[in-house]
Amino acid sequence: MSEKLRTIIVEDEELARNLMKSFLTGSEKIEIIAECENGFEGVKQINELKPDLVFLDIQMPKITGFELLELLDHKPQIIFATAYDQYAIKAFEYHAADYLLKPYSKERLLEAVDKVAERVAVEGSTSDVADKIVEHPKEEALERVVVKDRHKIHIIPVDNIRYIESMDDYVMIYTTEGRHMKQKTMRYFEGALDSKEYVRIHRSYIVKVSEINEIQQYEKESYIVILHDKTKLKVSKTGYKNLKKVLSF
Repeated sequence: MSEKLRTIIVEDEELARNLMKSFLTGSEKIEIIAECENGFEGVKQINELKPDLVFLDIQMPKITGFELLELLDHKPQIIFATAYDQYAIKAFEYHAADYLLKPYSKERLLEAVDKVAERVAVEGSTSDVADKIVEHPKEEALERVVVKDRHKIHIIPVDNIRYIESMDDYVMIYTTEGRHMKQKTMRYFEGALDSKEYVRIHRSYIVKVSEINEIQQYEKESYIVILHDKTKLKVSKTGYKNLKKVLSF
């Protein structure tokens, strides 16, 4: 491979960034084009500079490495770095992504670089790792959702979500403050949200149980839910069964 991999380091600890840079010094395969100390900066730099490779820390303040992946328009190759996260390691192995368990050696780092260089030579520098990790079901209930709205990043606590509507490849998330579009599937949210608090009432809707004011029948076996703000949403047969189960009626 003649051209170097244009690389961005996203890592909140300066010591860890410096160590990584010292390990990479002299590598014929890497050209570091930027380093970022938080996820917000990482999203901006990755989308603007379009690197081939990103070294990505997972546990960062503001937004995590996973949340950063959800906000990328440009999808580079990713090498994850994590101090200790069993779930993360399981996810990486499942998706054959590269990861470094801190503290790692120079040899281990360069081995990961070689692996990515080989992959880029065969597949090119765009990667589906971000999409795969993003759709990987969470093991614990989701606590917040991160969305990008032009140049702003919003962090929405799950408690603020009133209902979610399907929009083909996207969903519209209606919150107590407004609404936000996100490239995610309904299936993802159905699996990630607490099933006692959020119920799938239709293929197009997931609703927060406490937002429901009443359930109305408007035709034989056809129902709608009316929310506290008078919003009306259709309920499918399966959705009605789900409501009966959650509300015990």
